[in-house]
Amino acid sequence: MTSVPEQERAAREDGQVEEAGLPPEAGGWELGSLGASANAVTVLRRTAWVLLLAGPVLGAWALLTGPEVVRAQAAEERPWAVAVDSSGPGGFAELFVTAYLEAEEGRAGDVLAAFMPGAGPATVSGRGGGQVVEQAAAVRVRAVSAGYWAVTVAVRVRPAVPAAKQDRDQAEAGPAVGLRYFRVPVRSGASGELAAVALPAEVGALPAGQAPELGYGQAAEPSPADPGVRTLQGFFTSYLAGGGEVDRYMPPGSRLAPITPAPYASARVERVAEYGTNTPGAAFPEGAPIPEGTRRRLLVDVTAADRAGVERPLTYAVALKARDGRWEVEAVEAAPLLADGSGETDKRSK
Repeated sequence: MTSVPEQERAAREDGQVEEAGLPPEAGGWELGSLGASANAVTVLRRTAWVLLLAGPVLGAWALLTGPEVVRAQAAEERPWAVAVDSSGPGGFAELFVTAYLEAEEGRAGDVLAAFMPGAGPATVSGRGGGQVVEQAAAVRVRAVSAGYWAVTVAVRVRPAVPAAKQDRDQAEAGPAVGLRYFRVPVRSGASGELAAVALPAEVGALPAGQAPELGYGQAAEPSPADPGVRTLQGFFTSYLAGGGEVDRYMPPGSRLAPITPAPYASARVERVAEYGTNTPGAAFPEGAPIPEGTRRRLLVDVTAADRAGVERPLTYAVALKARDGRWEVEAVEAAPLLADGSGETDKRSK
């Protein structure tokens, strides 16, 4: 039997085993000798030590040369900011002026305390039975600063005592009912509560505003050859006078409902103005094909008569749209179109 050393010597002579004493392949990767592996481990160990020691230096260099870092800061706790619409101060001022004018003798302080907390004594004195506010409306709300407004209120007042009981001097003074204007400073608190800063100040009438130019052409009597006019006539008869369903004059899915109960017995289209032309309907004569989806913007003057025969003029901004060869009321618009440049605020009213 051959000894183990002899077998190893024979195998070495045949070239079957490398001197390293390791298999020539492991998992498809060729491995070098043990000396080469030891050298690689030494290099890796030294590289790891270099990176470990250089880490703090590299970190400091990155902080000094890198982009500025914006850190999030905790938001400051602030009280709620309540946005108050201008209609709030306007309505508050209307109530305040009404209470102020209708306050009875000797009780003004009690009445006004609800609107002007902490106010000093306010008294009303003199003969007569006071006055009654028939109508009050905020006609201007001007922002003085954030949460602070100057509100001008127009009021229509009349004496509370019947005219038959007024003395001769009052009767000769003139008309009992007049339109007067009062300005009220109104402040909003942190939670949105409103308060008057001072008593009302009576002021003169506001200047009349300048009438803007509209964006339509010249108005004209409705042409019987314009099929759009027939749509308008039928629509307003249904909408104002209860003359049928408005759906038949509008596209499917429209939600506009007639006024109920009908306030008028009849309605007729008096004049029509159209955007982009001085001859309404001239581009769409009777019998001519109407391109699908064509739109028209019109200003329509309507005369409506109630059941007592009283006629009232009304004006509507209307959009027509062609569908299936006929005109439909696409929308009753909120406001008429203004001409270019006429949308600016009237500076005289500021």
